[in-house]
Amino acid sequence: MSDRILVATRKGLFSIEPYGTGGARWAISKVDFLADNVSIAMADTRDGCIYAALDHGHFGVKMHRCKADGAWEECATPTYPERPESATDTDAWGKPIPWTTVKIWALETGGPDQPGVLWCGTLPGGLFRSDDGGTSWELVRSLWDRPKRKKWFGGGADLPGIHSICVDPRDARRVQVGISCGGVWETADGGETWDSVGRGMRAAYMPPEQQDDPDIQDPHCLVQCRSGPDRLWVQYHNGIFRSNGGGRIWEEIKEAGPSTFGFAVAVHPEDPDTAWFVPAVNDEKRILLDGKVVVTRTRNGGQSFETLGNGLPQEHAYDPVYRHGIDVDNKGERLAFGSTTGGLWISEDEGDSWQCVSRNLPPVYRVRFA
Repeated sequence: MSDRILVATRKGLFSIEPYGTGGARWAISKVDFLADNVSIAMADTRDGCIYAALDHGHFGVKMHRCKADGAWEECATPTYPERPESATDTDAWGKPIPWTTVKIWALETGGPDQPGVLWCGTLPGGLFRSDDGGTSWELVRSLWDRPKRKKWFGGGADLPGIHSICVDPRDARRVQVGISCGGVWETADGGETWDSVGRGMRAAYMPPEQQDDPDIQDPHCLVQCRSGPDRLWVQYHNGIFRSNGGGRIWEEIKEAGPSTFGFAVAVHPEDPDTAWFVPAVNDEKRILLDGKVVVTRTRNGGQSFETLGNGLPQEHAYDPVYRHGIDVDNKGERLAFGSTTGGLWISEDEGDSWQCVSRNLPPVYRVRFA
């Protein structure tokens, strides 16, 4: 069972570890990059490395790597090539797209048979690949140069962005990415070619004649079940969507407890029918319904949902959760999520009850079991 949690925040990277008999309680054990904006962190279980992306604002984005000896070092940052002087690049609204790494929004490892392979998603919508553990990066031009990228546009961010990367555990050459707002794209050959596979999603925010266009959809977060990889879940801008066909066709879940709106989703690694969400009111009011922090859970593929709040604040709570703010461990028993207001909660029983680890962290961007 995972015994360490990485929490990337606006003011540092916090390591959370259990203490006491049976690891029943959790506490902050270490802080790295204190006062720096850590947009994302990830542990590579293949070699024990930990990666962290830092957003220094005016000074730009930097990537750091911590090897097994515990020492951090700066490694390469995904960098766009120079845009040709003759090229014009705008999104669907006509807004200029910079060929600059504005933010690192997704970070995942390749397959177990691909040592050193990493995938990185960025604002303004570029996907990068490293074959040497982050020592160098290359823009995946086969996706960046797709003419349909001109249809993408910003959602919650001003620019289009790749925020979710799912590597198929059966075949690491098959990778899917979630894009706001650009839908779900898939490669079956390690990035040589790409197809848009967001069919079945519905963009309620668009004119009726465009709502079903797979290239302009706004998935907030995309996750894939490890043992049943044909099942994927999406927490979407205006609902929840489920795929039983490997992400190629999607079905809308229209009822899910307090709300179908939110950003975060986690799927059980062994049971594709079990998934967790953190609902909010809606796009216009990104707060929690009735001032209560709750997690919703389905155990039957979305046919019904339970609302879980035992141990969570149930009044005057204003703790929305970012899209990477919830995670489940590799056995599907422990969950953890963090809020925009610095709350961090852990469950040892699949969400039935929760314990508060901290109410005083900086805004939490990502929670990840290591």
